[in-house]
Amino acid sequence: MFEAPRKIASVLHVDMDSFFVSVELLDRPELRGLPVAAAHDTSRSVVSSASYEARRFGVRSAMPVARAKQLCPQLVLVDPVFSKYRAASKAVMAVFEEFTPLVEPLSIDEAFLDVAGTVRLFGEPVEIARAIRERIRERTGLPASVGLAATKFVAKLASQRAKPDGILEIPPQRTLEFLHPLPIGAMWGVGQATERALHGRAIRTVGELAREPLASLERIVGSASARRLHELANGRDAREIQTTRTEKSIGHEETFAHDVSDAATLQRELLRLATRVGERLRGADAEARTVAIKLRWANFETITRSRTLQEATDATQRIYQTARELFEAVDRGGRAVRLIGVRAEQLIPAGSDIAALWSEDESWRAVDQAVDDVRERFGTSGVTSASLLTGRGKVVDPRSLEAPS
Repeated sequence: MFEAPRKIASVLHVDMDSFFVSVELLDRPELRGLPVAAAHDTSRSVVSSASYEARRFGVRSAMPVARAKQLCPQLVLVDPVFSKYRAASKAVMAVFEEFTPLVEPLSIDEAFLDVAGTVRLFGEPVEIARAIRERIRERTGLPASVGLAATKFVAKLASQRAKPDGILEIPPQRTLEFLHPLPIGAMWGVGQATERALHGRAIRTVGELAREPLASLERIVGSASARRLHELANGRDAREIQTTRTEKSIGHEETFAHDVSDAATLQRELLRLATRVGERLRGADAEARTVAIKLRWANFETITRSRTLQEATDATQRIYQTARELFEAVDRGGRAVRLIGVRAEQLIPAGSDIAALWSEDESWRAVDQAVDDVRERFGTSGVTSASLLTGRGKVVDPRSLEAPS
């Protein structure tokens, strides 16, 4: 890797513009120029992506569809199709790798790139940024914005200010000139509570944050956060591009179309979720030391419960049994459930837990292996638990049925 500080803006953050909507507009060109959102038209759905025309009305990602319609009555809703977005993402990521092997995907529609080692092949970083955008447009028809800087933090901020469909380069020597006028809310790690605490000490801009003595900052936000924020505010970010990523947890959750009180229905959905988590664990050659559940009541209050296992596991039945026991231990007090989730945490490489060599889960693992083999040959509908054959009807909100991005 290259030593910091860099002398050129060779860290790129490429962010696709209104990605889901932009993909949909390829098939629906008649909607261009209209306020469009990718979202299921149900009472429980939220906006997955909004066009810039919709954003002018205040429509944003993760906003409830009902609220989006209030802000923009003429909003056009398009059902999201995640298989299309994954295909488009794969094509975009392939373009990145044509310019540098140092690519760090952050999500389905954005990534960091380090192009310091390829300037002799493709020209200066800003020329590479232009070429990447042009090639993405040629291959996919999609717009992208690019920020260039000497650090990941500044490159990401620059890409946000380059939107839509633009490029913004922040030369290393102008990093503080760019950073310091920004509001502190632009900082990574500054949420609403931290922002209020800083405002209470008359710290409103990144520059004021940079000039605040570290000891004083520690009293406001704590030692660890203070040091990190102070470094970023002064333009220092030593993080390098990470081309490999280890998942820290694997989880699935579902939002119900209507609040559910029936215990049998909830337990069936726990099994369905545990099955998906187990499949993904085995697909990632990982095992979990901890199983957690998430419950959200009708009033949006959310709780989590977790248990650390005696030995790490990837067995579906162990995950389900633990999740069910956690669920049964919760005093629901007759409250209906809006959302339910299962998560595997504290992941380790499969087979690395010595205690698991004599695990009681071995018989379950044998069943899982057989099921996985059938699924690989015949698809996800090849085999499933008998209790999951019952029709779901309209139990689950449509957006919960999409595979994860």
